[in-house]
Amino acid sequence: MSQSSQPPALIRTPRPSLTYRLISYLLVFPIYRLLFRGRTAGNGNVPRQGALVVVANHGSHLDPPLLGHALGRPVAFMAKAELFRVPILGAIIRACGAYPVSRGASDREAIRTATNRLLEGWATGVFIDGTRQANGRINDPQAGAALLAARAGVPLLPVAIINSHRALGPGQAGARLLPIHIRIGTPIAPPASRRRADLDVATAACQAQINALLDQGLINGHQLGPPSP
Repeated sequence: MSQSSQPPALIRTPRPSLTYRLISYLLVFPIYRLLFRGRTAGNGNVPRQGALVVVANHGSHLDPPLLGHALGRPVAFMAKAELFRVPILGAIIRACGAYPVSRGASDREAIRTATNRLLEGWATGVFIDGTRQANGRINDPQAGAALLAARAGVPLLPVAIINSHRALGPGQAGARLLPIHIRIGTPIAPPASRRRADLDVATAACQAQINALLDQGLINGHQLGPPSP
Protein backbone atom coordinates (compact mmCIF):
# COMPACT_ATOMS: atom_id res chain seq x y z
CA MET A 1 0.00 0.00 0.00
CA SER A 2 1.43 3.40 -0.98
CA GLN A 3 1.72 6.05 1.69
CA SER A 4 -0.86 8.22 -0.06
CA SER A 5 -3.45 5.43 0.08
CA GLN A 6 -2.87 4.64 3.76
CA PRO A 7 -5.24 5.90 6.48
CA PRO A 8 -4.04 9.28 7.83
CA ALA A 9 -3.48 7.72 11.26
CA LEU A 10 -0.72 5.53 9.78
CA ILE A 11 1.11 8.52 8.31
CA ARG A 12 0.92 11.13 11.09
CA THR A 13 3.32 10.90 14.01
CA PRO A 14 3.27 13.60 16.73
CA ARG A 15 6.73 14.80 17.73
CA PRO A 16 7.66 14.33 21.40
CA SER A 17 7.56 17.60 23.30
CA LEU A 18 10.62 18.98 25.08
CA THR A 19 8.90 18.29 28.42
CA TYR A 20 8.37 14.67 27.39
CA ARG A 21 12.01 14.22 26.42
CA LEU A 22 13.25 15.78 29.65
CA ILE A 23 10.99 13.59 31.80
CA SER A 24 11.86 10.47 29.84
CA TYR A 25 15.61 10.88 30.08
CA LEU A 26 16.06 12.71 33.37
CA LEU A 27 13.42 10.89 35.44
CA VAL A 28 12.16 7.69 33.82
CA PHE A 29 15.54 6.60 32.45
CA PRO A 30 17.32 6.40 35.83
CA ILE A 31 14.30 4.81 37.51
CA TYR A 32 13.93 2.12 34.83
CA ARG A 33 17.56 1.49 33.88
CA LEU A 34 19.28 1.97 37.23
CA LEU A 35 16.83 1.40 40.09
CA PHE A 36 14.97 -1.47 38.40
CA ARG A 37 17.82 -2.65 36.15
CA GLY A 38 15.52 -2.32 33.17
CA ARG A 39 16.16 -4.03 29.87
CA THR A 40 14.12 -4.08 26.68
CA ALA A 41 13.97 -6.64 23.87
CA GLY A 42 12.19 -6.34 20.53
CA ASN A 43 12.54 -2.61 19.85
CA GLY A 44 12.85 -3.40 16.15
CA ASN A 45 9.17 -4.44 16.21
CA VAL A 46 7.97 -0.92 17.11
CA PRO A 47 6.63 1.03 14.11
CA ARG A 48 8.33 4.43 14.11
CA GLN A 49 5.60 6.12 12.12
CA GLY A 50 1.86 6.27 12.52
CA ALA A 51 -0.63 5.27 15.14
CA LEU A 52 -0.81 1.92 16.88
CA VAL A 53 -2.55 0.42 19.88
CA VAL A 54 0.05 -0.68 22.43
CA VAL A 55 -1.49 -3.60 24.32
CA ALA A 56 0.15 -4.65 27.58
CA ASN A 57 -0.33 -6.55 30.79
CA HIS A 58 -0.67 -4.41 33.90
CA GLY A 59 0.88 -5.17 37.26
CA SER A 60 1.96 -1.79 38.63
CA HIS A 61 1.48 1.98 38.56
CA LEU A 62 5.01 2.05 37.15
CA ASP A 63 3.85 0.60 33.85
CA PRO A 64 2.69 3.69 31.87
CA PRO A 65 5.90 5.75 32.03
CA LEU A 66 8.11 2.68 31.59
CA LEU A 67 6.25 1.67 28.43
CA GLY A 68 6.72 5.01 26.70
CA HIS A 69 10.41 5.12 27.58
CA ALA A 70 11.10 1.51 26.56
CA LEU A 71 9.29 1.80 23.22
CA GLY A 72 11.26 4.88 22.25
CA ARG A 73 8.18 6.91 21.31
CA PRO A 74 5.48 8.56 23.42
CA VAL A 75 2.56 6.34 24.41
CA ALA A 76 -0.68 8.14 25.27
CA PHE A 77 -2.76 6.79 28.16
CA MET A 78 -6.07 7.75 29.67
CA ALA A 79 -5.80 9.57 33.00
CA LYS A 80 -8.37 10.82 35.49
CA ALA A 81 -9.50 14.33 34.61
CA GLU A 82 -8.79 15.53 38.17
CA LEU A 83 -5.07 14.96 37.67
CA PHE A 84 -4.95 17.59 34.94
CA ARG A 85 -6.09 20.23 37.45
CA VAL A 86 -3.12 19.59 39.75
CA PRO A 87 -0.51 22.36 39.30
CA ILE A 88 2.65 21.22 37.48
CA LEU A 89 1.51 17.57 37.41
CA GLY A 90 -1.27 18.38 34.94
CA ALA A 91 1.13 20.10 32.55
CA ILE A 92 3.64 17.26 32.81
CA ILE A 93 1.25 14.40 32.10
CA ARG A 94 -0.39 16.34 29.25
CA ALA A 95 3.04 16.92 27.70
CA CYS A 96 3.68 13.19 27.99
CA GLY A 97 0.60 12.41 25.90
CA ALA A 98 -1.92 11.57 28.63
CA TYR A 99 -5.49 12.58 27.91
CA PRO A 100 -8.27 13.21 30.42
CA VAL A 101 -11.28 10.99 30.98
CA SER A 102 -13.94 12.21 33.40
CA ARG A 103 -14.83 10.09 36.41
CA GLY A 104 -17.92 8.08 35.56
CA ALA A 105 -17.46 8.57 31.83
CA SER A 106 -19.13 5.93 29.71
CA ASP A 107 -17.12 3.30 27.85
CA ARG A 108 -18.38 4.87 24.62
CA GLU A 109 -16.95 8.26 25.55
CA ALA A 110 -13.60 6.74 26.55
CA ILE A 111 -13.41 4.80 23.27
CA ARG A 112 -14.22 7.95 21.30
CA THR A 113 -11.51 9.92 23.11
CA ALA A 114 -8.90 7.22 22.54
CA THR A 115 -9.88 6.89 18.88
CA ASN A 116 -9.29 10.61 18.40
CA ARG A 117 -5.77 10.16 19.80
CA LEU A 118 -5.14 7.40 17.29
CA LEU A 119 -6.40 9.50 14.42
CA GLU A 120 -3.83 12.12 15.44
CA GLY A 121 -1.13 9.47 14.95
CA TRP A 122 -0.38 8.60 18.58
CA ALA A 123 0.73 5.27 19.94
CA THR A 124 -2.09 4.74 22.42
CA GLY A 125 -1.66 2.40 25.37
CA VAL A 126 -4.30 -0.01 26.62
CA PHE A 127 -3.94 -2.38 29.56
CA ILE A 128 -6.02 -5.18 28.17
CA ASP A 129 -7.28 -6.49 31.52
CA GLY A 130 -8.41 -2.98 32.45
CA THR A 131 -6.84 -3.04 35.91
CA ARG A 132 -3.72 -4.22 37.69
CA GLN A 133 -3.35 -7.97 38.06
CA ALA A 134 -1.71 -9.49 41.14
CA ASN A 135 0.07 -12.13 39.05
CA GLY A 136 1.07 -9.70 36.30
CA ARG A 137 -0.46 -11.80 33.53
CA ILE A 138 -3.34 -11.38 31.08
CA ASN A 139 -6.21 -13.09 32.86
CA ASP A 140 -9.48 -11.57 31.66
CA PRO A 141 -8.81 -9.55 28.49
CA GLN A 142 -11.37 -7.01 27.33
CA ALA A 143 -12.13 -6.21 23.69
CA GLY A 144 -11.53 -2.45 23.97
CA ALA A 145 -8.03 -2.50 22.45
CA ALA A 146 -9.22 -4.53 19.45
CA LEU A 147 -12.19 -2.17 19.00
CA LEU A 148 -9.87 0.84 18.96
CA ALA A 149 -7.66 -0.82 16.34
CA ALA A 150 -10.70 -1.67 14.22
CA ARG A 151 -12.15 1.86 14.45
CA ALA A 152 -8.88 3.57 13.46
CA GLY A 153 -7.55 0.86 11.13
CA VAL A 154 -4.22 0.60 12.97
CA PRO A 155 -2.18 -2.37 14.22
CA LEU A 156 -2.00 -3.74 17.74
CA LEU A 157 1.43 -4.12 19.36
CA PRO A 158 1.56 -6.67 22.21
CA VAL A 159 4.05 -5.82 24.98
CA ALA A 160 4.95 -7.83 28.07
CA ILE A 161 6.02 -5.98 31.21
CA ILE A 162 7.90 -8.52 33.28
CA ASN A 163 8.14 -8.28 37.08
CA SER A 164 6.49 -4.91 37.67
CA HIS A 165 3.79 -6.65 39.72
CA ARG A 166 6.51 -7.93 42.05
CA ALA A 167 8.30 -4.58 42.22
CA LEU A 168 5.25 -2.45 43.05
CA GLY A 169 2.06 -4.43 42.65
CA PRO A 170 -1.45 -4.17 44.07
CA GLY A 171 -1.47 -3.98 47.86
CA GLN A 172 2.27 -3.30 48.25
CA ALA A 173 3.16 -0.48 50.61
CA GLY A 174 6.53 0.23 49.01
CA ALA A 175 8.63 -0.64 46.01
CA ARG A 176 10.99 -3.62 45.85
CA LEU A 177 14.03 -2.96 43.68
CA LEU A 178 13.66 -6.01 41.48
CA PRO A 179 14.53 -6.13 37.76
CA ILE A 180 11.75 -4.96 35.44
CA HIS A 181 12.18 -6.02 31.83
CA ILE A 182 10.01 -5.34 28.78
CA ARG A 183 9.60 -7.69 25.82
CA ILE A 184 8.00 -6.18 22.71
CA GLY A 185 6.08 -8.58 20.47
CA THR A 186 5.22 -8.49 16.80
CA PRO A 187 2.39 -6.27 15.48
CA ILE A 188 -1.04 -7.79 14.92
CA ALA A 189 -3.20 -6.51 12.07
CA PRO A 190 -6.37 -4.63 13.05
CA PRO A 191 -9.53 -6.74 13.22
CA ALA A 192 -11.31 -7.22 9.91
CA SER A 193 -14.43 -5.55 11.31
CA ARG A 194 -16.01 -4.34 14.55
CA ARG A 195 -18.04 -7.52 14.87
CA ARG A 196 -17.60 -9.24 18.20
CA ALA A 197 -16.19 -12.40 16.63
CA ASP A 198 -13.41 -10.45 14.88
CA LEU A 199 -12.65 -8.45 18.03
CA ASP A 200 -12.41 -11.65 20.07
CA VAL A 201 -9.93 -13.19 17.62
CA ALA A 202 -7.61 -10.17 17.86
CA THR A 203 -7.99 -9.99 21.64
CA ALA A 204 -7.12 -13.68 22.02
CA ALA A 205 -4.06 -13.20 19.79
CA CYS A 206 -2.85 -10.35 22.01
CA GLN A 207 -3.41 -12.39 25.17
CA ALA A 208 -1.55 -15.40 23.77
CA GLN A 209 1.42 -13.39 22.56
CA ILE A 210 1.81 -11.35 25.77
CA ASN A 211 1.56 -14.36 28.05
CA ALA A 212 4.06 -16.24 25.87
CA LEU A 213 6.47 -13.30 26.17
CA LEU A 214 5.98 -13.31 29.95
CA ASP A 215 6.74 -17.03 30.02
CA GLN A 216 10.18 -16.33 28.51
CA GLY A 217 11.14 -14.63 31.77
CA LEU A 218 13.65 -11.86 32.22
CA ILE A 219 15.96 -11.00 29.35
CA ASN A 220 19.29 -12.82 28.98
CA GLY A 221 18.31 -15.75 31.14
CA HIS A 222 17.73 -13.96 34.44
CA GLN A 223 15.43 -15.84 36.77
CA LEU A 224 12.22 -14.32 38.05
CA GLY A 225 12.56 -15.90 41.48
CA PRO A 226 9.73 -17.23 43.65
CA PRO A 227 6.24 -15.73 43.31
CA SER A 228 5.32 -12.87 45.59
CA PRO A 229 3.27 -13.98 48.62
